[in-house]
Amino acid sequence: MRTEKQMTEVKTPKKLIEVALPLDAINAAAAREKSIRHGHPSTLHLWWARRPLAAARAVIFAQMVNDPGYERHLGRGVNKEKAALERERLFGIIERLVQWENINNEEVLREAREEIWKSWRETCQLNKNHPQAAELFNPDKLPAFHDPFAGGGALPMEAQRLGLEAWASDLNPVAVTINKAMIEIPPKFAGRPPVGPLPEGEKQSSLMEDWFGAKGLAEDVRRYGLWMRKEAEKRIGRLYPKVEITAEMAKERPDLKPLIGKKLTVIAWLWARTVKSPNPAYSRVDVPLVSTFVLSGKAGKEAYVEPVIEGDQYQFKVKVGKLPKGAEIGTTAGKRSGFICLLSGSPIDYNHIRAEGQNGRMGQRLMAIVAEGTRGRVYLSPTTEHIQIAQTVNPQWVPDMDLPNNPRDFKTPNYGLTRFCDLFTPRQLVALTTFSDLVQEAIAKAKADAVNAGMADDGVGLDEGGVGARAYAEAVAVYLAFALDKMADLGNGLVRWEPVAQCPRQLFGRQAIPMIWDFAEANILSNSSGAWTTFTDGISKAMMKVFSTLFQVIAGKALQEDAMTQVVSSNKVVSTDPPYYDNIGYADLSDFFYVWLRRSLKPVFPGLYATLAVPKAQELVATPYRHGNKEAAEAFFLGGMTQAIHNLAEKAHPAFPVIIYYAFKQSETQDDEGTSSTGWETFLEAVLRAGFAITGTWPLRTENSSRMIGQGTNALASSIVLVCRKRAADAPVISRREFIRELNAVLPDALDEMTRGGVNSPVAPVDLSQAIIGPGMAIFSRYAAVLEADGQPMTVRTALQLINRFLAEDDFDHDTQFCLSWFENSGWSEGKFGEAEVLSKSKGTSVSSLQHAGVAESGGGKFRLRRWAELPGDWSSRNDTRTPVWEGLHQLIRALNQEGEAAAGKLLAGMPALAEPMRALAYRLYTLCERKGWAEDARAYNELINAWTGIESVSYETGHVGTQLTLEMG
Repeated sequence: MRTEKQMTEVKTPKKLIEVALPLDAINAAAAREKSIRHGHPSTLHLWWARRPLAAARAVIFAQMVNDPGYERHLGRGVNKEKAALERERLFGIIERLVQWENINNEEVLREAREEIWKSWRETCQLNKNHPQAAELFNPDKLPAFHDPFAGGGALPMEAQRLGLEAWASDLNPVAVTINKAMIEIPPKFAGRPPVGPLPEGEKQSSLMEDWFGAKGLAEDVRRYGLWMRKEAEKRIGRLYPKVEITAEMAKERPDLKPLIGKKLTVIAWLWARTVKSPNPAYSRVDVPLVSTFVLSGKAGKEAYVEPVIEGDQYQFKVKVGKLPKGAEIGTTAGKRSGFICLLSGSPIDYNHIRAEGQNGRMGQRLMAIVAEGTRGRVYLSPTTEHIQIAQTVNPQWVPDMDLPNNPRDFKTPNYGLTRFCDLFTPRQLVALTTFSDLVQEAIAKAKADAVNAGMADDGVGLDEGGVGARAYAEAVAVYLAFALDKMADLGNGLVRWEPVAQCPRQLFGRQAIPMIWDFAEANILSNSSGAWTTFTDGISKAMMKVFSTLFQVIAGKALQEDAMTQVVSSNKVVSTDPPYYDNIGYADLSDFFYVWLRRSLKPVFPGLYATLAVPKAQELVATPYRHGNKEAAEAFFLGGMTQAIHNLAEKAHPAFPVIIYYAFKQSETQDDEGTSSTGWETFLEAVLRAGFAITGTWPLRTENSSRMIGQGTNALASSIVLVCRKRAADAPVISRREFIRELNAVLPDALDEMTRGGVNSPVAPVDLSQAIIGPGMAIFSRYAAVLEADGQPMTVRTALQLINRFLAEDDFDHDTQFCLSWFENSGWSEGKFGEAEVLSKSKGTSVSSLQHAGVAESGGGKFRLRRWAELPGDWSSRNDTRTPVWEGLHQLIRALNQEGEAAAGKLLAGMPALAEPMRALAYRLYTLCERKGWAEDARAYNELINAWTGIESVSYETGHVGTQLTLEMG
């Protein structure tokens, strides 16, 4: 007779993501996506640390689809070869699915959706007798998807693309608005033609225009954006005068003579901040703080600012031609030394600059004007007219809200810029408020136009679920408000001028608001970078690309909810990308956009924009400045994240694993015990406390390895995808000894599977320390506790250390063991002969044997290992009577770097018995070098592993030539 537990137990076939993934294809597509700009949904609105769409799409697909061997997981027999072939077929779908070119390919998407439906119906069939079958296992309706930390919306959008009804929630109103624009608004108005009148001078390209998806909505964003620009020019056009080229200007500038009498549109005004000189003789003079005088570094079109000093005064003149010495560094005195007084040469340290700023004595002075010429940029000296116009602007409204108390990410308060309005020039504030007012006016105009076009007006707004004329007009306004935010990002006093690209660079190049000394003020009424129409056109084009496909008619919903208490996840598929400990202060940073969105959209979303700033008290980040100290911040994060993830464990659909992303930094692998970081450990602790067992971890790289290594240990290496299942309520407790015994039984095979490839792509060295956590934590997390000898529960940190030791416990020959130990302590540097001799004895070898093996040099009381580049190019294992694994590996690296894969393959063919130990050693050495920050050496080992498949192919084509003499292993 079946027990009650058996009757209510959900049969959960293992999903593909719990068994295998084509990591190489996913990683390559995710990295490539970083360079995609045109048509990418990220261009709608900035959000920090978005997941790549390719990775999100692949992960959700693999989360939904049953692994072909699922019957074996349920205790039934299965043909392994057939399962492997079927798995390869699913890999093929993923490999097509992640390509950017296929993002709207309905044939590829249909194939993926059919697999999801097939797996879902199989799962429903297995659970047809479950007491909640009608509620949980309806074979005619897919479960809905939910992301409780939706952020930039990549995960809900990709779930929607794969055919799932998508739900997104976040505490942050900016994130909620982004998700509404991504998944909620487009399906509401799919298939509708635009209602706005064609701009003057334009003609409809076709009477039968295809308005499928949200193309009509996108076109109206463009049309009303043009209307707003035209209206703005009437109101504030006088603040953006053209510049007339006079004969006087051209006297010293032959390049300007063809332009005499012409009025050029200004692209940008370039300003330098000023402080009073610290030199008493010039203390009444405002001297400039300039990071560079270079305006254009383009070859053949160089331009620069030359300061002309006249007694205790100076003026800026723009010149063209060869850059003079020192132009690149402006008035700087070195990275940490501040600046130099232009008049006296006295140093201006940061203490003086801070005091000036905090006492309201920091000013700004026009350095140059950038205009649009007939053949590119024209750089001009400041004119009195342009200076006076900028100085007489008086904004009627400003965002008079204090900047967050966040000393890590916000640097301007140190210099007296303490409010959001301080980040903008008066002219920028007038422009932003003018366009914000026009967003409201565009709503009224679009509503009237919609009614005239025959759209019903039910009077219900967008926030109440309306789909009539009022709601449609408010939907258009959401995207116009996004354009305003993009204008704020490029239209503030913290925007750099880029001399090579010759354009302004937006404020948020990283997740912080830094202090900028000389800045570019873009002309928002021009047609160049920073102009209003560039933003509305860009958003419209992105909408045309993103929202013109079938998936955008599938329902979506975005809500403001606290992840710790939300109920949206109930019986939904959950994949989420929560905050990473203290990496990014989302709430603080998004206040920059919130102040403008609130001004534009509060009438549309009164509840969402009810507060003066983004809610911060409940934000799950470990910020010491918010909680008093590091310990309190960590406790808050652990407690809150545990509650939020426990909420998921209780509510998520029981047939699917919950997927949780964690952004992993290389700098977090720093100690000799393996992978370790407070954030990572605290995050895992929260996951386990919440009641989850981890059934897999997958490292998804979004940057290529050379870039990561080249940027050093601060570069973001991977997103770790945690695959989680609810831990059994009756999970047992085991001892430390039993845990280690299980690790010993499981991890060697898992490590071999990862480095060989098996059902997955081989894991690259850069990812191995993260990937091995998966099978190790699967053991640790399935138990209620692992007890130490004193009866205390083992910590996550200790478990991670025990797991990571497996990367360092390969057994090698005695010479290689010596080389590993010496290299770890001394690298390629010289050391004392006596120390080498003592170490060699402990490893069962000798210095003379190492010299004979060709891996070391000794003389004059010194000893060192030989680099791969120093090894002989005519070496052959067949002629070598002593070939340690160390020597074979470094000879392969030499051959690969100097002669290519073919030469390395021929070498490998001569020493087949060393193939596996060499590959294992390369992984071991990569991990060691990465931990120590030896970037060049790490790159050499990583490149060998990445080329291993090709080298091995050549080896087999050449033919393994017997077995050379090898040393006793161990």
